[in-house]
Formats: sequence, structure tokens, C-alpha cells
Amino acid sequence: MRTLLTVAAVALLAGAPAALAQSNEPDAVGPMVTEDKVDTQTFVAAVPNANEFEIQSSKLAEEKSASADVKAFAKQMIADHTKVAEDFKGALSQGQTTASVKSAGPSLQPKEQQLLGELKGASGKDFDQQYIKMQNDAHKDAVALFSTYAKSGDDPAMKEFAKKTLPALKMHEKHAKELAVAHQG
Repeated sequence: MRTLLTVAAVALLAGAPAALAQSNEPDAVGPMVTEDKVDTQTFVAAVPNANEFEIQSSKLAEEKSASADVKAFAKQMIADHTKVAEDFKGALSQGQTTASVKSAGPSLQPKEQQLLGELKGASGKDFDQQYIKMQNDAHKDAVALFSTYAKSGDDPAMKEFAKKTLPALKMHEKHAKELAVAHQG
């Protein structure tokens, strides 16, 4: 089974402008993305941003959710994605990526900032449903990104990082789906 990573998903994860992310042209974000390959530059740009979104949105869920299972999931996301950030830094130090990429730290892109703003403005069941939907979407994209890079990546250290991280991301995706079922409104 071949993993299909959409140009839009990678463009959004990598922080590309929305116009590029919404394009239907296969080369809209350049040669870095194909149906079965993600280049290292794209992967390395996407991971810290997506990871930071997971941590920040989950901190909001710990504060704002009244649901014990949502809070427990959020706590697990914070712990796991903090570890992913540490593992990512370790892989970067061993990898073949350029110095300019290595110096880039996590920062939220406008789309991620908008999503966090929406979460901050929500409360009650609405908050839980938005958070769970965001977690489902984020983990679906992350599993596709990491699966593709684990198979096709050209930096051995980053490829190994992707392979080692993938099972946890798949578990997060499964748990987020279960939360969605439990919290259907």
C-alpha cells in the first residue's frame, strides 16, 4: 500500500502560503513533494512547527477542557511531543541537513496561529470537539508525512527518527479517532 501525501498537507505542515497549499497543480510547492517522496528540507521544516502546535493546543486542552478523557489525551500529547522535539534535535545533530535548517526553531505558522486562536475562543463541548478535530487532522497529516519520509527520506538520521516516531503518531491518531467517537455531538 502506497502512502499518498497530498501537496496541500505538506505545504500546510511546512508553512507554505495558503495559495500554494490550495493549488491543484502537482508541482505547486516545487520539486520537494511528490506522491511518494518528501525531501529532507520539507520534512525538517514541517516537524518542529507541527510538534509545537501539538504541544500548545494540548496545553490549552489541559486548561480548558472539562472532560477527563480529553485532558488525559492532552497530557499525553504534551509528554510525547516534548519527547519528539528532543529526539528531533538529536536527529538533526546527527543528520546531513544544512546549518540554516538546523538553526530554525519551532514557530507557529499563520494557519496554526489561527487554529489556536479558534481554540482559545471556544469553551465547553465546542472546545472539546474543535480540539479533537484538530488532533485528528494533525495526526492524519503527521502519519502521512512521517510514513512517506521513513520510506523515501535521504538523510539517514532523519529517516531513522521518522521510523522510530511513527508508531507513537499512529497511536495518537487512533486515540484521537476514539475521542471523536466518544465526543460526537
